[in-house]
Amino acid sequence: MASTDDIRRNASARTGAQAGYAGDVTPEEAWAFLEQQPDAVLVDVRTREEWMFVGLPLLQPLGKEPQLISWQVWPQMAPNRDFTNALAEAGVGREQPVLFLCRSGARSRAAAIAATAAGYETAFNVAGGFEGDVGPDGHRGTVNGWKAAGLPWFQN
Repeated sequence: MASTDDIRRNASARTGAQAGYAGDVTPEEAWAFLEQQPDAVLVDVRTREEWMFVGLPLLQPLGKEPQLISWQVWPQMAPNRDFTNALAEAGVGREQPVLFLCRSGARSRAAAIAATAAGYETAFNVAGGFEGDVGPDGHRGTVNGWKAAGLPWFQN
């Protein structure tokens, strides 16, 4: 298992210093980081509808719960103007490592950039997101992302 220092270096190398956030991590690296760093937090930035109907990462084996803070609001998909305030209200400290997760990695990248701009010191994007890219069968969840990596998740 990679150390958190290795994960940080890999994320930075993958993304580049000019990216405006700590970098991209794979779902497996995100799990390892959450496991090794007691203060690390996973923030799922998808919509309430996605959490309800698609599923959620299950962090209970790590003694953690994901923070659920939408980056955009359904159905208009308008930006959540209170996003960084909601992070603070959820108790996410600016000094804590934060890993952002969405469906495929696009919204979570934007959230990581915004969090960094708001003073969060270490904001990662979980590349591939929860469901990943669309596979050859036309479905998500089989090519990359949290589900395809076989990481714990549940659906209500």
